Amino acid sequence: MSEINALEGRITAALERISAGMTQISQSAPTGDATGLQAQLDEERTANAQLVERVKVLKERQDSHIAELEARVSAQSDQLAQLDGELQRMRASHADLRELNAQLRSAAADGAADPEMINRALIAEIDALNAQRSADAAEVDAILSELKPLIEEAS
Repeated sequence: MSEINALEGRITAALERISAGMTQISQSAPTGDATGLQAQLDEERTANAQLVERVKVLKERQDSHIAELEARVSAQSDQLAQLDGELQRMRASHADLRELNAQLRSAAADGAADPEMINRALIAEIDALNAQRSADAAEVDAILSELKPLIEEAS
């Protein structure tokens, strides 16, 4: 960004020199000196065109870099949303598991362990394990997506 500002300053200075040269040409009418001034004006125009082109290239480079960063942010937001969903699912599954285990303990204390209750507790535990596995996988994906650009840069 500082390069763009510096180039803009140089372009402005070049345009001011051109303007001063044009004013000087219009004030002094000797034709012999006009050829030299025309050459200087052409040089300044060439330098100005080069500076304008450099600014354009820098702006395009900056715009592409910004677009790349925005794409990365979007991808990370999607991954975080997925990870959050998996964590919410895991929390709900764990809450169900705790509730069923409390019911199972209560039934066992009363001496009335119901096979259906045991099955529901086992199903809740399996769901909790699946939710944990999904959350772990989402977290690994998030970590890998961050490491991949670093590995590619190192290669």
